[in-house]
Amino acid sequence: MNIAIAQSGGPTCAINASLVGVFKQGLLTEEIDAIFGSINGIEGMIGDELINLKSIIRTNEDMELLRQTPSTMLGSCRYKLPDFKTDPEPFERIYETLQAHRIGIFIYIGGNDSMDTVVKLSGYLASVGSDIRVIGVPKTIDNDLPITDHTPGFGSAAKYVATTAQEIIRDSSVYSIPSVTIIEIMGRHSGWLTASTCILRANGEEAPHLIYLPEVDFSTERFIEDVRREMAKHKAVLVAVSEGVSLAADAEGVEAFQSGATDVFGHKYLSGIGKYLERLVAEKIGCKVRSIELNVMQRCSSHISSKTDIDEAETIGQAGLRAALEGNTGKMMYFRRVSEVPYAVTIEMTDAKNAANIEKKFPREWISSEHNQVTDAAIPYFLPLVQGEVNICMKNGLPMHFQRPLQMR
Repeated sequence: MNIAIAQSGGPTCAINASLVGVFKQGLLTEEIDAIFGSINGIEGMIGDELINLKSIIRTNEDMELLRQTPSTMLGSCRYKLPDFKTDPEPFERIYETLQAHRIGIFIYIGGNDSMDTVVKLSGYLASVGSDIRVIGVPKTIDNDLPITDHTPGFGSAAKYVATTAQEIIRDSSVYSIPSVTIIEIMGRHSGWLTASTCILRANGEEAPHLIYLPEVDFSTERFIEDVRREMAKHKAVLVAVSEGVSLAADAEGVEAFQSGATDVFGHKYLSGIGKYLERLVAEKIGCKVRSIELNVMQRCSSHISSKTDIDEAETIGQAGLRAALEGNTGKMMYFRRVSEVPYAVTIEMTDAKNAANIEKKFPREWISSEHNQVTDAAIPYFLPLVQGEVNICMKNGLPMHFQRPLQMR
């Protein structure tokens, strides 16, 4: 039989490593012939836009290069499948594609919304009596998938964010005048990535001096009080804030920085909290202040990716295909942490419906009572996920990337 792989949602440094894991396992499995890649996620399955991956990933060197390349080599999408009972047309087109290419297994690499696709597609295939299997392999820098201890992509993003925060505090502390630097970090409803900056304390850093997450209430008045208090102790104050921190409905001027637009899944397009707080500090305190929005660099900075993250991403991709070969469908693979010291995980599976459209929040017990910091109790959770450095292939002093074929651009 043949298999197909697709990638969906926001890109990460590790999602191509999961693709490599599925691909490698496919090469090792005698019963598998062609290994197809679906262009732009589930949209490629609907439109029958597939590419034979063996024709573009030809050598071990190709696999290693793809493994270190950020973003989604196959392209991505944010397409929400309807209920097949009321709108079967897209499912019928997917089924035609699967049958036309003799595909017996479909692996979908993605986050919360992608698991919704796994649930709906596997349900439809069962309803028409098909034995085609569908398995979800997790990924997201937000680390907000339930069930799994953590998600591929998160460790590398956390490593980049913490490293960048450390470099910013070095830069901002060189001047004699007091200053405030606000770093805006991705995280719509959950603050895992912002919270991970607390690992700098493991290296003796005091910064970030303030950390604000979407899981708890945020007050601009308290924020200004917090900043004033930290400025009395530190010449250069560093603030880490999640993009999804909720401002009060009457927060003056916030509409100038946040559009309020939403995607097909109902998620707001966020960013702008940093700029808003920068203006607030300038008005209320009057010190030197700047805001830095890390934006897409958080998910594409593979030059400082976590080896643990990349290795685990590949391994869980392999496990996903093995689970499908054993007859499973409608499942999501996940990590279960079995040991903190030494760090160890097992790879298991759960019904994809247990993760679809559900967000895992950062634990309240790891947030300070003042709602402005993360406690030391979180550090042992984060530290193992950022360990190790990938041996990056370089050319002319720059990292090399696997280039998408022309027919896929």
